[in-house]
Amino acid sequence: MIGTMTEPKFFVPSRRLELGEIATLTGARLLDESKSGLPIHRLAAASEGGEDSLVFVDGKRNASLLSTVRAAAVICDPDSVKDVPKGVAVLVSERPQHAFAQIARLLFPSGTRPQPITGETGVSPRAVICEGVTLEDGVIIEAGAVIGRNVTIGQGTVIGPNAVIADGCTIGRDCFIGSQCTIQFAMLGDRVIIHPGAQIGQDGFGFLPGPTGLMKNPQIGRVVIQNDVEIGANTTIDRGALTDTVIGEGSKIDNLVQVAHNVKIGRSVVIAGHCGISGSVTVGDMVMMGGRVGIADHITIGDKAQLAAGSGVMNDIPAGERWAGLPAQPMRQAFREIAALRSLVERNRKGK
Repeated sequence: MIGTMTEPKFFVPSRRLELGEIATLTGARLLDESKSGLPIHRLAAASEGGEDSLVFVDGKRNASLLSTVRAAAVICDPDSVKDVPKGVAVLVSERPQHAFAQIARLLFPSGTRPQPITGETGVSPRAVICEGVTLEDGVIIEAGAVIGRNVTIGQGTVIGPNAVIADGCTIGRDCFIGSQCTIQFAMLGDRVIIHPGAQIGQDGFGFLPGPTGLMKNPQIGRVVIQNDVEIGANTTIDRGALTDTVIGEGSKIDNLVQVAHNVKIGRSVVIAGHCGISGSVTVGDMVMMGGRVGIADHITIGDKAQLAAGSGVMNDIPAGERWAGLPAQPMRQAFREIAALRSLVERNRKGK
């Protein structure tokens, strides 16, 4: 029988916490101080709970979960306190999900940073290390990994099984390169996480029509990935043709995303799965893209713009605007057109 996600099989809490300590750490207010010594043994979803668990409920949309919640304690917003069943300790927070995540990071540090798969503590004898490689203290290279010539890898970085780091690449400190990744023609900053199967630095899709067919346009740029970037599984990032492809500091890219050559992505950008960003696109800081967004080449997306899932972007987007649709346009206009189309369909159905 498959157990619930709260069973301590893969993730075991690093320590035990009491409610008073949780309140101090998160800034939440414990309504009944007499329960400050109550221990929390696990975290759970509000729909599952458990007598020794901590759960959270955030917002009116999820308030209905409170009436049947089974837990030692719940973190909720002030408006939801009245719905918490008797006997369940209450921690009040203006941002319940953030408080819950803060505790989860403390209890399950391995849940936020991937860990070595094989349990290696240094360089595996089954890894291939070429000449001229520089490894700082604490580097872990797991079995089957291949490290090319003149590679530099910073302190505390983990290279997963069967990963390939090609000649001349530099990888900063406290990074994680997952299994089956290939990193080439690339420079990575510190604390970069690249999940399994990602391919970084392959040549961009550049071809020119010639007298006998398509001719390949040489791609001689690099990929530059700045500090604190996270890149999802099986995502591909092409190196530049003449200039660099750049992923800005703190940006987070989901699984199965395509970033083409010469793309410049700003800081703290969030890109959901299945997005495709064409060549020479510029994405500003703190942009958010929903899943399956497609962006045509040479487009500029302004700072803090938001793109709804499934958008097809064919024009520049000014800073701070919210766009949707195919082709994408300002969100209010897109919704008005959808409403008008529905009205026409309904009128036609009624014979009007």
